[in-house]
Amino acid sequence: MSRTILVVGGYGVFGARLSRALAGEAGLHVLVAGRSLARAQEVCAGTAALLLVLDRDAPDLPAQLAGLAPFAVIDAAGPFQAYGAAPYRLARACLQAGAHYLDLSDDADFTAGIASLDDLAREGGLVALSGVSSVPALSSAVVANLAPGMEDIHLIDTVVLPGNRAPRGLSVIRAILTQAGRPVAHWRGGRAVAMPGWSGTRRERIALPGQCLPARPASLIGAPDLRLFPPTFVARSVVFRAGLELGLMHHGLWLLAWPVRLGLMRSLVPLARPLRWIADLLRPFGSDRGGMRVRVAGLAGGRPVARDWALIAGAGDGPEVPAIPARVAVQMLAEGDLRPGARPCLADLPLARLEQALATHAIATGRGESPCPGLLETVLGPDFARLPAPVQALHQVIDLGRWQGEAQVARGTGRLSRLVCRLFGFPAATAATPVEVTMERRGEAEVWTRRFGSRVFLSVMRARKGQMTERFGPFTFTLGLAVEGDALRFPVVAGRLGPVPLPRRLLPQSVAQETADGVRACFDVKLSLPLAGLLVRYRGWLEPADQSRK
Repeated sequence: MSRTILVVGGYGVFGARLSRALAGEAGLHVLVAGRSLARAQEVCAGTAALLLVLDRDAPDLPAQLAGLAPFAVIDAAGPFQAYGAAPYRLARACLQAGAHYLDLSDDADFTAGIASLDDLAREGGLVALSGVSSVPALSSAVVANLAPGMEDIHLIDTVVLPGNRAPRGLSVIRAILTQAGRPVAHWRGGRAVAMPGWSGTRRERIALPGQCLPARPASLIGAPDLRLFPPTFVARSVVFRAGLELGLMHHGLWLLAWPVRLGLMRSLVPLARPLRWIADLLRPFGSDRGGMRVRVAGLAGGRPVARDWALIAGAGDGPEVPAIPARVAVQMLAEGDLRPGARPCLADLPLARLEQALATHAIATGRGESPCPGLLETVLGPDFARLPAPVQALHQVIDLGRWQGEAQVARGTGRLSRLVCRLFGFPAATAATPVEVTMERRGEAEVWTRRFGSRVFLSVMRARKGQMTERFGPFTFTLGLAVEGDALRFPVVAGRLGPVPLPRRLLPQSVAQETADGVRACFDVKLSLPLAGLLVRYRGWLEPADQSRK
């Protein structure tokens, strides 16, 4: 029996690929719908797909759908951020007409909100899935495949890097510009943290055996994963980045986003058409190769590990990726393998089945696993296992750890001592003050931020030639890490100001250790300076802050 599949926006960048693929499958009768019949005719030439004009805002939309009697409707139009006051009008009309509903949404609010139709879908024995695309359908299937055996997920990190020659639909450009410079909620260390869209740029390299994408810039941007993964996978941190292959375009967008970040512009969306024109001019440059990487890092059997799944698309097949989950979902709907209800598409589609569909194109996938010990374990080696469990947990910095507790602080009273303490930002003397310590992994370094009451000071830790170094501004000190009994000791053994070594008589004298009082990590740090005497001594305890959503 032939089943009718209606693809709304089936002539866009991703919708066109989806329409062509479905039209080639036996048992499916494909209707490509939208406001532009001319564009649909161009896309569907040479296929078995039929065309029709459909306005999703038309008052008689439910009646039109009922007359078509589709088995499933796929919304590939977007941008889903701009669907207005009645964002689920099409989805509701589909369910009322007795049709399954799928969409390719990449908007977190829209994708999460589809659950409001759950009762309606269940009553009709129908399926309504949102985000049936690269995210969150594919990315969640990957996480569900990588996560088993991990008792504590510290990080889910996804990066998408399309090739520069990939076609760019106006709705995709508008979706990016909607976020550029505006606050995007990321989940870090068990808390929602607002970060400007298209900030936090770093270079990412995606590799598979025998092939790789050279390092490209990637910046923070919103995705449904950021909102949906923390509760679904009980992850401490979820991060999502995307990038443009040409540095000129990527960093140019970063620069354009600054007026939005400063509140001088509300949004870059009005620039969508001119920016698309510029992007089209630059399209001959770069390559037609793109990629995607999903990393799940955490504790497996008590050991820190990172598991990666990667995808590299060549021959211009990168734009096929967002359409493939919907193809697989249609097949599973026809087979009765998707449970009724309205929900985000989270691990509903098996990764093996998605990979099988990806392999029909010039798309390669693979996965790997590697240890990811924190800096302290890297430097101490086997001695790290001799530390008390709370101290080990404190220094298992896989992504970002947050600790809280209490401390008492003593300060030197001399003029030079006070000056040095002010220079380094050391806390004021107090009998008791709340403490929060954040340790964040940034590449090969760890950034330790200590908050004593309202006073904050930070340092950057690195492993160098088998030793730990700690940098405060222009000053870098080498720490003589050693495990003695059940205590970690870390005296200062060398230092430099910039590249200039400091004479021993000018080195701070450090008597510092970390121990445990059972379940809590305890610290006692005393710093003195020749000619100045005592600088600061702070003692106290730390326990984990709430670092995962229960």
